[in-house]
Amino acid sequence: MAGLVEEARAIAERLMSVELPRRWRHVQAVARTAGEASSAVEPTDRDPLVAAAWLHDIGYVRGLVDTGFHPLDGARWLRRHEFDPRVTALVANHSCALIEADERGLADVLAAEFANESTATTDALWYSDMTTGPDGQPFEVTERLDEIDQRYGPDHVVTRFIRRARPEIVGAVRRTEQRLARARTASA
Repeated sequence: MAGLVEEARAIAERLMSVELPRRWRHVQAVARTAGEASSAVEPTDRDPLVAAAWLHDIGYVRGLVDTGFHPLDGARWLRRHEFDPRVTALVANHSCALIEADERGLADVLAAEFANESTATTDALWYSDMTTGPDGQPFEVTERLDEIDQRYGPDHVVTRFIRRARPEIVGAVRRTEQRLARARTASA
């Protein structure tokens, strides 16, 4: 599965590094965080976690935009290119995407097209994304959610989504922090 991570990184770099340099910095940091957080998931889930971290924002790339909802657009592109189905579903549902899909009138579409798992891997992906700022800087999750709220403004769909999703996102981050603490204790 090591090839999975390298392939994901290569795709993300090819699609994002020139067109979306700021987003690329974010993605690189999210993938780095996912690698560090991978001890919170089963060994067989580590490569899918890191691969999904590399690919989670490719739906922002201009040529991939279909609906304007980046998790769905990125996952659809991955599916068309026959990328790993689990990683594709993780991308489609990253960081509580179903709630944002609902805000955009796309919840039924997202749910019908991509399975949404509720696992330690999902939590670790959300943790990696929601503790990393737009320029790749580390954030505490509540600070990151506040930053998103302020960046988009009070009436934006992303702000409405973040406000609704806050308890679930914070819960995923806290569960991952607990799993990481247990993993550190077990390895000491």
